[in-house]
Amino acid sequence: MNNTERSTVKRLAKRGQYDEETIYNILDKHCLCHVAFSVDGQPFIIPTLFGREGNIIYMHGAIANRMLTHAAQGIELCISVANINALVLARSAFHHSANYESVVLFGKGRLIEDAEEKNHALLVVSEQVLKGRWDETRPPNEKELKATKVVAFTIEEASAKVRAEGVNDDTEDYALDHWAGLLPINTTYGEPIADDRLNEDIDIPNSIKSVL
Repeated sequence: MNNTERSTVKRLAKRGQYDEETIYNILDKHCLCHVAFSVDGQPFIIPTLFGREGNIIYMHGAIANRMLTHAAQGIELCISVANINALVLARSAFHHSANYESVVLFGKGRLIEDAEEKNHALLVVSEQVLKGRWDETRPPNEKELKATKVVAFTIEEASAKVRAEGVNDDTEDYALDHWAGLLPINTTYGEPIADDRLNEDIDIPNSIKSVL
């Protein structure tokens, strides 16, 4: 990826990373992104599910979705994905922080009109949300595909920013009698709740079992 001033980490630049492996690894652990764009000088930022394949981010929604409608016109977009892995609890209030990983992407969107390509893009999103679920469901029919707008966002520039370290207190504060350390934050799946109208003889599918 080619990086310019807009995608270069300024604050704590040592935490900036620009290699594809790091950026893709962070993206692939998540399925929710925030898309920033501007219309007539008014900024917007919209959360949406996504799927990644190579340097393409796929997004979908209703045919009248405002964000996708503007994205499909090829305007400049900025996409962000972030996660907090731990609270960093220092002896001083000033040095409290968080361990995190984040990615910021720059590029433009393209409307997908071909039915086969659109179906593939929806598969990619589905697999990012819950791997294996696509094959356990009925695929979209022609009516549903026509009612769905899908945009392919090409990653032109990207940067990651990562903090993965302990407490950084001032030297004189290490003698203070205040607890300090990390408070990890872990995301887990809960017990599946079956739909009220689910046939009783249908077992929990493999896509769900694989994440429990």
